[in-house]
Amino acid sequence: QLRLVESGGGLSQPGGSLRLSCKASGVTLDDYAVGWFRQAPGKEREGVSCITITHTFSGENTDYAASVKGRFTISRDNAKNTVYLQMHSLKPEDTAVYYCAALFSTPTQEQCVMSVIGEFGSWGQGTQVTVSS
Repeated sequence: QLRLVESGGGLSQPGGSLRLSCKASGVTLDDYAVGWFRQAPGKEREGVSCITITHTFSGENTDYAASVKGRFTISRDNAKNTVYLQMHSLKPEDTAVYYCAALFSTPTQEQCVMSVIGEFGSWGQGTQVTVSS
């Protein structure tokens, strides 16, 4: 049974960096497309980034929300059964609880879709990221 645990959140000054981890147990995470999502107080949950399995017909692919493109990088470490979200140039508006979700995928699914992962995937418990001076 898939279980996801996020970690790495904390307090950062504006312009700082944090790396979030999403570690899976019970399954091989590289059989799952993974998405990172966030929810700020009083706001709806939004997709941040997603990553396909490494063995799609076109290899591994990623996608990013426009608000984080160029600042955040999603990646996998299959040896650790973990997906990371490296966050640079953090802004106060990045403050939120960050969640990862995973959805079983196949090699034919060459692109990840955050909304699909969010609707049908399994979720972790979240980790708080606060960006403030």
